[in-house]
Amino acid sequence: MTVWFARLVSGVAFTAALAAGAGTASADPKSIAVLQGLDKVTARVSTFEVQIDQPIDFGALRIRVRHCDRTPPEERPEAAAFIEIDELRPGQEQNVLFTGWMFASSPGLNAVEHAVYDVWLLDCKDPQTPAQQE
Repeated sequence: MTVWFARLVSGVAFTAALAAGAGTASADPKSIAVLQGLDKVTARVSTFEVQIDQPIDFGALRIRVRHCDRTPPEERPEAAAFIEIDELRPGQEQNVLFTGWMFASSPGLNAVEHAVYDVWLLDCKDPQTPAQQE
């Protein structure tokens, strides 16, 4: 199965899952995606938060989260985010590596294919207020 076909199927499956859940509880949009990244050269794992439509750089990658949803508490836990990842090369245009949905429960379903970096979704959340942190 080709990569684009796998991404299409997973996107359709996610849309169908959201539509099926529409009769009960709907997805809960969040403003922050919690991602984890692996630098395969240094074996260093980093956890970082990405706000919607605010790109961040992870090594030679630029990551932008367009949408992040989490299921309501009464449903099985799941987080899904629509993510765009570009490779930054000095003196060259950005190379699109990944555009599509990532699911926290299935990190291998739509994986970023890069020789040096792996990136996957952990969760979707809203910023904490001081009262929530205590």
